[in-house]
Amino acid sequence: MKYIIATVRILFLALFLFLVAKGKMMLWLALFGVSLIAAVIFGRVYCGYVCPMNTVMVPAEWISKKLHWNTDRSPKWLAKEKFGWFALAASMAVMLYAKRALNKNVPILLIWMGIAILLTLRYKPAVFHNHICPFGILQKELGRFAKFSNKTDKEKCIGCKLCEKVCPSESIEVKTTEIKAEISKAYCFQCANCQQVCPADCIHYSG
Repeated sequence: MKYIIATVRILFLALFLFLVAKGKMMLWLALFGVSLIAAVIFGRVYCGYVCPMNTVMVPAEWISKKLHWNTDRSPKWLAKEKFGWFALAASMAVMLYAKRALNKNVPILLIWMGIAILLTLRYKPAVFHNHICPFGILQKELGRFAKFSNKTDKEKCIGCKLCEKVCPSESIEVKTTEIKAEISKAYCFQCANCQQVCPADCIHYSG
C-alpha cells in the first residue's frame, strides 16, 4: 500500500513540475479548486496524495530526523492557527499584483514548497500543515464536513498510540478518558499512514 501511495504522490509531483515548466500554473490551481469541492465528500485527499508540498516534506522530515535537526516544539506565535489565513491572503495579493502590474505569473506553489522544506527540516510537518499552509487552511475548513474519512473502530482500538506517531497532521489523538484513538476529519489527510501501523486493524476509510 505505501509503495502505491508513494508512486501516486511522485506522479502528481511530476505533473506539477511539468505544468510549472510549461507555464500552466493555472491548470494546477484549477485542480486544487476541484479538490476543495471533493474534500466535502472524500476528505483532504488532495493533501494526502496530490499536494507537491506534502510530497517533498516526507524526505525533508526523514533528513531532519537523521541529522537530529528536528524539534517537538512549535513557535508560540502560531498557537491560534490564524497565520494560514494571512498566508493565503498574502499569496493571492502577490499573484494578482504580479499578474496585473508586472504581467508575470508568480510560481507561488514553488515558493511555498521551498518554505515547507525549510520548516520541516526544523519542525514537525504538522507545524506547516496545520498552522502555515495557505492551501491547507481551505482544505481543513471544507474537510471537516467530509462524508467519507478514516475512522476508528473503538471496540477494536487498543490505545497503543502508534497511529498518533505516524500522522503527519496530528489529526489523531488517543483520548485519556477512553484510551481510544479519535480522528479529526478536519485535519486528516486520508493518507493511510495510521492504517499501515495499526496492530488491531481498527482504522478504515468509510462513510
